[in-house]
Amino acid sequence: MSWYANWFDSNYYHILYKNRDQKEAEYFIDNLIKKLKIVKGNKLIDIACGKGRHAIYFNKKGLNVVGVDLSPSSINFANLNTKIENLKFAVHDMRDVYKNEYFDIATNLFTSFGYFENEDDEQKAINSISKNLKKDGILVLDFMNIKKVISNLVFKEKKEIDGITFNIKRSIKKNCIVKDIEIIDGFKEYQYKEKVKALTLKCFSKFIRGAGLKIINIFGNYALDDFNVNSSERLIIICKK
Repeated sequence: MSWYANWFDSNYYHILYKNRDQKEAEYFIDNLIKKLKIVKGNKLIDIACGKGRHAIYFNKKGLNVVGVDLSPSSINFANLNTKIENLKFAVHDMRDVYKNEYFDIATNLFTSFGYFENEDDEQKAINSISKNLKKDGILVLDFMNIKKVISNLVFKEKKEIDGITFNIKRSIKKNCIVKDIEIIDGFKEYQYKEKVKALTLKCFSKFIRGAGLKIINIFGNYALDDFNVNSSERLIIICKK
């Protein structure tokens, strides 16, 4: 089993990241809807949706939303919301097309990319995301700004959550940012790994061109200010098919 399938489907992953900022996510989505003139009734697929926090809010704003993720536990949690109209969740690999030329918008948010060992898989994922889109469809890619992350990397960190200790060590290996996560839960100890490729705008541009998409905007934060490679918190790429 790959590290990401193992870690992302672990209950400890959900504990470690349970306090992700919902207001920040909603602020970002509100700004996207306004900037991109997204209208009610548009069909949106949220790729690598996790527990569905972005997908659920897009749905609340009037969109017809499908959220897909590789993690069965994340989708099981998200499916608690399946009674909501025009909202669906499914276990799905982003490297495969979900529904050909069906969606107006595709999103891949909060650094949910760069996990594959083989670069061909990353290109395959972007190709499949593109194939999900109708002509003139929009892709929103939200990744970390690698240059700033590396310059501010915290190499060691300890977190106590719900009586569980998380000892986190970060390093840069073979163009990847690696987290080695030691978990102490009572008398039990576990080891997990989280690894994200240090993908730059140049890397994404190559994938995007290869998928027949065109970059139309690049933003550097959730307020959708211009991207600055030295200071921006995020790398947010808006593409059109």
